[in-house]
Amino acid sequence: MKRYYIKGMLAIAAAVLLGASACTKNFDAYNDDNTGIKPGELQGDFNDIGAFLTRAQRSIINFADGGDPNSYQLQQNLNADCYSGYFMSPNPFNGGQNNLSYSLVTGWNGEPFKVGYLNVMSSINRLRASGVDTAYPSVWAVAQVLQVAGMSRITDIYGPIPYSKVGTSKSAIPYDSQEDVYKRFFLELDSASNNLRAWVGGTAKKLPFSFNRFDLVYDGDSTKWLQFANSLRLRLAMHIVKVAPELAQQQAEKALAPANGGVITNNAANMQVKILGAGFSNPLVFIAQNWGDIRIGASIQSYMSGYNDPRISKYFDKSSDTTFPSQYKGIRIGSVGGNVSKGDYIGYSNLNLSGPTASFSVTTPVQVMTAAEVYFLRAEVALRNWANAGGDVHTLYEQGITTSMAQWGVAPGAYVSDNTLTPAAYTDPKNSANNADAPSNITIKWDDAATTAVKMERLITQKWIAMFPEGQEAWTEFRRTGYPKLFPVVNNFSGGIINTATQIRRLPFPINEYNTNSGEVAKAITLLKGPDNGATRLWWDVQ
Repeated sequence: MKRYYIKGMLAIAAAVLLGASACTKNFDAYNDDNTGIKPGELQGDFNDIGAFLTRAQRSIINFADGGDPNSYQLQQNLNADCYSGYFMSPNPFNGGQNNLSYSLVTGWNGEPFKVGYLNVMSSINRLRASGVDTAYPSVWAVAQVLQVAGMSRITDIYGPIPYSKVGTSKSAIPYDSQEDVYKRFFLELDSASNNLRAWVGGTAKKLPFSFNRFDLVYDGDSTKWLQFANSLRLRLAMHIVKVAPELAQQQAEKALAPANGGVITNNAANMQVKILGAGFSNPLVFIAQNWGDIRIGASIQSYMSGYNDPRISKYFDKSSDTTFPSQYKGIRIGSVGGNVSKGDYIGYSNLNLSGPTASFSVTTPVQVMTAAEVYFLRAEVALRNWANAGGDVHTLYEQGITTSMAQWGVAPGAYVSDNTLTPAAYTDPKNSANNADAPSNITIKWDDAATTAVKMERLITQKWIAMFPEGQEAWTEFRRTGYPKLFPVVNNFSGGIINTATQIRRLPFPINEYNTNSGEVAKAITLLKGPDNGATRLWWDVQ
């Protein structure tokens, strides 16, 4: 975090966000992109189409606009990545009074919103304005899938968001309820999937350019884009299972219906955005390696150490602090602050960046969705006795684990059959006040005789381990299910607003929206059905 928040972090952040202008009220200004494409105009070399498509792909987890990691650091790393139990920062930003101790920083909380509208929605709206939606339905299908992938993350951070009216007005843009946003996602995926199936089947209009030039994920493979679209539908369906079970079942079964093209089933089809082009880097790796601003979280270390998980050496490096023996050692969220310096905790476990077998580098593709996650989603479908799961819950659960092991290049051994190992207790070599008992006693081996609650904890816990390091979806699943059981924040500086045991549920709306779209924000809070703070649950976050 070299350009933001070193001194006067709140004032600087506010200036940065205000300088960017309102993300919704002035949305039409963002359509005047400097790539030169005009409404209704498709240029001969089609490079402008590619510019918007690649920008949208990079912006799902933001490393657009030259690969600046500052944006990702605020978009995800210093909130969801840590709230998910995956990471914690050794840097006591603002003396430890920051989002990681629930003292939510106004200037930080607007970055996901800004990325969603300035990068994702702006790019997609420009493609629509150029006529791509009617001229090249196959390209438009990919754009729609990217929009749903990107904006589903935004609504899962804030709740109600401007969506259906974005790009249609120069005046204040209204917010949609999260329920309406999700229903619109499913309709957009209907349109995209229909066009993708036509592309796969060879009946779509032939493109006058090579799509793989602009495809940072699947190199122009239409089948894999269709599988991702169906897998994304399945993910979103499971998000809403508690609040809208009938709709969730309908959408999950549609995603899995064999006639609809299938879902991701192998690691070759994982949704990962390639790092290509000068100046671009994997932002998580950059922050960990170049700035030393992020380290492994205590929760994920506790589970993987306790399970003797063979992926642990692929995920993490051992600690480098010479004051205690080299070991896998995470940091508890909210434990860095006060008189603590960055040097106190920077030697705890990092991503696996060192040595000839390093798993992560600045060119490692950015992970959005994997086959392992999809197997666990299907296992949950089977657990709920819905149609089209394609297997029983026991088999799909184990396939999720073994597919993840294959992704990371390790042998599962006897992992799936172990019924004794449990997560480990946590000890902090620097401060025993941070020590904690094991967060759970859940074991690994599937047990058909277990209660539904135990089955869900076991399934989601293994799913969470397999989704590393993608913290946004991991945080969403924790809020949706309550699993895995995570260590609570050590220092809660929310002033009693956020319950330590319940943990943080969302981020507040950006201050920029209050300044420029205040009337619509007030209406959005009524849609939220609770105060605009970190304790209010989202629509799908049913207790």
